[in-house]
Amino acid sequence: MFGKSLIRSFIVYLLACSIVVTTGCNSDKTKRYTTHLIGYFDTVITLIGYCDQQKTFDRYVQMAEEEFSQLHQLCDRYHAYPDIANVRTINLNAGKQPVQVPEVLVELIQTALIWQEETEEGVNIALGSVLDIWHNYRTMGIADPGQAQLPALEDLTEADRHTDSQQIEINPAEKTVFLRETGMSLDLGALAKGYATERVAQKLIEAGWTSFAISSGGNVRTVGAPIGGDRNQWSIGIEDPNEDQNSDENALIDTVYLTDGSVVTSGDYQRYYTVNGKRYHHIIDPETLMPADHFRSVTIVTEDSGWADYLSTLLFVLPYDEGVIFAEENPDVDVLWVFSDGQTQMTDGMASRLKSMGAVPD
Repeated sequence: MFGKSLIRSFIVYLLACSIVVTTGCNSDKTKRYTTHLIGYFDTVITLIGYCDQQKTFDRYVQMAEEEFSQLHQLCDRYHAYPDIANVRTINLNAGKQPVQVPEVLVELIQTALIWQEETEEGVNIALGSVLDIWHNYRTMGIADPGQAQLPALEDLTEADRHTDSQQIEINPAEKTVFLRETGMSLDLGALAKGYATERVAQKLIEAGWTSFAISSGGNVRTVGAPIGGDRNQWSIGIEDPNEDQNSDENALIDTVYLTDGSVVTSGDYQRYYTVNGKRYHHIIDPETLMPADHFRSVTIVTEDSGWADYLSTLLFVLPYDEGVIFAEENPDVDVLWVFSDGQTQMTDGMASRLKSMGAVPD
């Protein structure tokens, strides 16, 4: 089942993407098509694109769904699937034996570890044992708000003893992954959805699709420009985290204009529960073992959706001054920070893309 907040988020992004693409229906050679995929990465995935006929669009959709389905199953740490070794399989064999997995999962984990090494802090894919504790308390707190509690710090600290990502052993030749310590647990949530979205986009580009957008929850990947209209950019709405998430209104804090690239947002309003009137969300700081509390949301614009997904988590966890330094050292990454009081800060690159700052679609 999908909650009201999730469906609302989906509608916001769909409407935001449609701002521009609806102007593209005047071409004699192409038409705009839209479809929704449900059941992957706990969100609604929307594909909007231009094709010469329905049959062509359906072929692209089938390719996208096959890829999303495979990666969803491989990255799942809670469920088993027939004849598939996935993250759950790897975790169950921690401290026991290496697990042979499909090459794409090996590549994803390798990519995550490379990015961790490059960024040094803020994200740890071996934090699963800590995240499991928070997941259990969050699930119970949502089911029975009156009994919602925080996990004990000593339990989190004990789980943190099994979060050393240096103990992840990968054998690319054998396509195996081994967690050397019993009690270790992988969680790829910081990048899995974005990585999958980027992989799908690249598959579709290779297949010849030149104008489309994929919206997978807080991840939007655009390729090419809308066809047939008077604009050459897509419009992607950024949700206002300070608005009532249970409202039926589609509140946006701003709009990004983009042609080829990704827009990804991480926020404290997406998965959370409340204890004694305070919200505790799902993005856990590996240093404090508590939900990061610097911002309401962080939005990233850059080309690769997997990298954008990872960075939205990283910069949500890092304090603002450290995030600014990172952004200055990575000029191809545009950032929008939204603070709890509604104030915003942004990089110059992000400002040049935002409607509120005077940007207009080409």
